[in-house]
Amino acid sequence: MKSVLFTTLFLAATSIFAQETPNATVQDTIKKPKTNELQEVTISQQRKFMKIESDKTTIAVKDNAMLSTGNAYDAVKKLPGVIASPTGGLSLNGKGVTIYIDGAPSTLTGTDLQNYLSSLPANAIEKVELVYNPGAAYDANASGSVINLVTSSKRLKGVNASFNINYNFNKYQKPSPQILLNGKEKNLSWQTMIGYNYIDSEQRSTNGQTFTSFDPDKFINQDRLTVATNRNLYARLGTNYKLTSKSNLLFNYNATFSNDRNVFDGKTTGSEIPDYLNDGINKTKSSNHEISLQFKTKLDTIGRTLDVTAFTNTFNQDPNTLTNAVENNVSSFNNFRNNFALLNYYLKYDFAIPFEKIGLSLNTGGKFNTIKVENTGFYNLNSATTDVIDFDYKETNLAFYTEVRKKFKKLNLTAGLRYEDFNVNRIGMVDATRTNIDFKNRNLFPNFSALYEFTDNINISTSYSRKISQPSYSVLDPNGGNFDQYNTSTGNLLLNPSFYDNFELKMSAFQYVQIGANYTVAQDHNLFIFNAEPGETVSTQTFQQFDRFKTFTAYANFPIPLDYFFKGKEAFQKRMTNIDKMNYIFFNVTYIKNVTDGYNFSFESKPIWNYAAQAQIMLPWDIKSYMNYFILPAGGVWEIYKIKKDIQQFDISFNKDFWNKKLKVGVHAFDVFNQNEINALISSTNLQTKFYKKDDSRTFRISLTYNFGNLKIDKENTTINTEKVESGGSLVK
Repeated sequence: MKSVLFTTLFLAATSIFAQETPNATVQDTIKKPKTNELQEVTISQQRKFMKIESDKTTIAVKDNAMLSTGNAYDAVKKLPGVIASPTGGLSLNGKGVTIYIDGAPSTLTGTDLQNYLSSLPANAIEKVELVYNPGAAYDANASGSVINLVTSSKRLKGVNASFNINYNFNKYQKPSPQILLNGKEKNLSWQTMIGYNYIDSEQRSTNGQTFTSFDPDKFINQDRLTVATNRNLYARLGTNYKLTSKSNLLFNYNATFSNDRNVFDGKTTGSEIPDYLNDGINKTKSSNHEISLQFKTKLDTIGRTLDVTAFTNTFNQDPNTLTNAVENNVSSFNNFRNNFALLNYYLKYDFAIPFEKIGLSLNTGGKFNTIKVENTGFYNLNSATTDVIDFDYKETNLAFYTEVRKKFKKLNLTAGLRYEDFNVNRIGMVDATRTNIDFKNRNLFPNFSALYEFTDNINISTSYSRKISQPSYSVLDPNGGNFDQYNTSTGNLLLNPSFYDNFELKMSAFQYVQIGANYTVAQDHNLFIFNAEPGETVSTQTFQQFDRFKTFTAYANFPIPLDYFFKGKEAFQKRMTNIDKMNYIFFNVTYIKNVTDGYNFSFESKPIWNYAAQAQIMLPWDIKSYMNYFILPAGGVWEIYKIKKDIQQFDISFNKDFWNKKLKVGVHAFDVFNQNEINALISSTNLQTKFYKKDDSRTFRISLTYNFGNLKIDKENTTINTEKVESGGSLVK
């Protein structure tokens, strides 16, 4: 009986995606490419939620109100298999993540990247590609997986406009207005987005710390409340000019200007120390400019294509912090500021050569990029003397790759090899001594994959890739800041690059069902950690190298079509050609087991389980509801954190269109039960830390979008789509 029920459930869940409509030609595109034009792999109008392929999963963002009304960072955290660590970093199916934007890797890292994604509106993103085991066409400097944010590229005839405002509120008011202009005139299409965010929020954190180098142990408890005001103005301009019937020239300019303020109030108590009170303010101004120029051309009628991209960005930041502290009725202060600047140049080309007669395709390409970072910190710690810490970082990277794909009946094989030449120079303070460290490395990074098609809709694939992860400037920079006399934060200039061997086995069915497992062995893995020197009651937040870090992950993604059970088979069959009108729940289950060799934790390394579900429910009066829920149960160990209490969140959204879809109204509630908080135990040298962090995550939002002008996409598009070959053999736009 159970097997019959499971079979019925599986067939109902997957039969949605076995249906093809005249507009949904994804499968035809892959199976029967024409020789005189390059086809585009898209999420069709009938498939607005998700598409699973052998090497990646594509999530539509713009048409999902739960994802599109906030910022990019919040949207990414809601994607299947994505877990945000207590320090804000992201992982995908248990592996580290590199963020790409429109196919180019972001040069920002750490909190700079998190802040940038938080300032990027999610409705600027058309879709997100989750690339689980990237092949040779991607940078080797990607530890395990890639999340590629593909920004909007609609081209509407004439001039069109859209006005959008998100009004967020809880204890604080958080308005975010935006205007979008786009259009197409002859061979030129363009899009401009301008917006402003004003967001107030708060965070409470406590650390209960035990310093184990004393006999008996010493204890301190720290409590800190931070109220943040984040203000940023952004502008995004994109143009696409059709030079000929076979070539395009694309230009993009993005700018973000931020003016942020953090007001904090802290208290430290403990054994054998007086009460210590400190408060202060941190002000940060920053600007980010990105310019990209892309040339795409179709070289002939047999499918050979060339894609050349030039990219540059500059990022400048000026933090300034003033802390006032009182201990034993004696006041002190901690005043520091930084001058931070980043400059990046990036040039790459991709060349595709198909050999249709022998069923083989060849992709090759190369890139050169350079990153330069300068950060000078000025510290005045309760004295007339100012200490200066200079940090300089320069990285140049030259790379070439070749990837071959061959099909033997139902077996698809992919093999690739990438050559990377890294030259990295770091200059900074180590133990009060200015140190110059050069790192030069030339390596080959192979990748292999095999995919077997059992049927047109079910396949199994396996893959291997080797990657490297250069320590980013954010984990190397010794300018971390002295919070107070019991807390410091600093980078580790001595970190080595990490090398990763990634193995994966996966089954995909009907573009929505996925079951798989991956295993990663990392050498010299870098992790954020709390440490303490012997005989001192000072907690230092830094990064530490671990000799070997092994991760095993198993995961499953599958849908449940509710219409099949609650509305009957006939109603289900009527709706299954248009998932935008269906009631469904999409489940994601992830199991993650970390093992750290050569490091003794005070607790057993138990696995993490993460359960997530996204639902779409059609309500009366054409109201559409989205619901999102995840829970990470207590007991597991995430990197160095032992989770002591369930981490969970439930979101719900109601949306309705008016006036022939010109007006869109949404009402949203996030973390309805206010349960998203982190309670963890951290084990490290000479220190045990009970870590607690709670953001004001329970937020309500009203979103309004009004569209002006022609809402129909012009059939004559200015885009020339060039092929790229990914590991696994799928076509990618």
